[in-house]
Amino acid sequence: MQWSWGLRIDRSAAEGDAAPMTLRDWLSRLEQGPRGGIALGLDRVRVVAHRMGIGFECPVILVGGTNGKGSTCAMLESILTQAGYRTALYTSPHLLRFNERLRIAQQAIDDETLLPSFEVVEAARGAEFLTYFEFTSLAIFHAVMRAKPDVFIAEIGLGGRLDAVNILEPDCSIVTAIDIDHAEWLGPTREKIAWEKAHIYRAGRPAICSDPQPPQSLMDYAGQIGADLYLIGRDFNYSGDRQQWSCAIRGRRRPSLAYPALRGANQLLNASGALAALDALRMQLPVAAQAIRQGLALVDLPGRFQVLPGLPSVILDVAHNPHAVAHLAANLDQMGFFPETYAVVGMLSDKDVASSLKAIASRVQHWMLCSLPGPRGLPADSIEQGLRNADALGVDALGQRASLQCFESPRQALAAARSRAQDNDRIVVFGSFLTVADVLAEQGQV
Repeated sequence: MQWSWGLRIDRSAAEGDAAPMTLRDWLSRLEQGPRGGIALGLDRVRVVAHRMGIGFECPVILVGGTNGKGSTCAMLESILTQAGYRTALYTSPHLLRFNERLRIAQQAIDDETLLPSFEVVEAARGAEFLTYFEFTSLAIFHAVMRAKPDVFIAEIGLGGRLDAVNILEPDCSIVTAIDIDHAEWLGPTREKIAWEKAHIYRAGRPAICSDPQPPQSLMDYAGQIGADLYLIGRDFNYSGDRQQWSCAIRGRRRPSLAYPALRGANQLLNASGALAALDALRMQLPVAAQAIRQGLALVDLPGRFQVLPGLPSVILDVAHNPHAVAHLAANLDQMGFFPETYAVVGMLSDKDVASSLKAIASRVQHWMLCSLPGPRGLPADSIEQGLRNADALGVDALGQRASLQCFESPRQALAAARSRAQDNDRIVVFGSFLTVADVLAEQGQV
């Protein structure tokens, strides 16, 4: 069996002589193909999607942005589930298993249900080149069609305008917090990045922006296409006290809400954006107040300020750019006093390492730097150089320079941090999905 991107898989051998392709087989071959990393553009994906008949009868919600996408998607899924709807949720990347990328009725899709959709993509592809992300996205769209959910929530992975997920025709689109990330693809400024992300908006459809400082380019684009733009601070807002919070959306108020179960000071921004979207879709997807309260109270999302049980406290966060790491630092400040903080850090080569680490350096007394695998993974000594270039090593309360060690993997770095830390200290693991995933896998968590 030969794998070719220009031709179909060679199945000239008798079908009965070959073992069926497993999900692992498919993903391995896609990873090994000449996919060229990222290849932005929608033409090829649209051609194959048309051949496959991709389209949805249920409402579709697209969620883009630099940070906060995963939390917003999780809140929408949880609230809509509590309202009695059968949800489909597509997010990326995954932490431990590819199947996490598609959840039907809050359950990760199983291999047997997903595999036929890979076959359909391969049959429809013909000579079209597809990247790993494009191929798997089309397979997931097909699997969602077969599942016939009541609502489909899809996260835009990179940018918006040229991301494969943007072939979908949403009933409502949300852009969350915007900051500089993937600058080589999206541009070096918030204005350029926001323009790319604004392309998930559609003419005449609700277009939510939960960034409190929306770039002008996003507002201009929404106006040019005639999208129904909801801005936080203008069209919706929130307020709260220690016990509960409320959200007002274009004159309609949602009072006495439970705080989201997801930790972090920025989660009310994400929750408000989710509620604005549900308000905009209230004729298609009516949701009772109690479903909102229950959904927010029950929402769960691994790897977002996730605190592991036991002592010392271990906090896991996939923050991997300066904006997200600054939010992580602010959330750490809300935890109270810890004598020592150990930072287990692994990052990818296309990230702004120096600025990200500088955003949290004043909270860290011990750096436990680790290498990540793959062509994009940074070796620990490169992260160390980023720290030193930014002069971000930091000092402790006595004015002494922070300690630093390098390790081959996140789990090794965490083991070393646990061996050194006292019960009243804390360990924060961040920098990449891969960093958090290695720790979760070592913990035996899904």
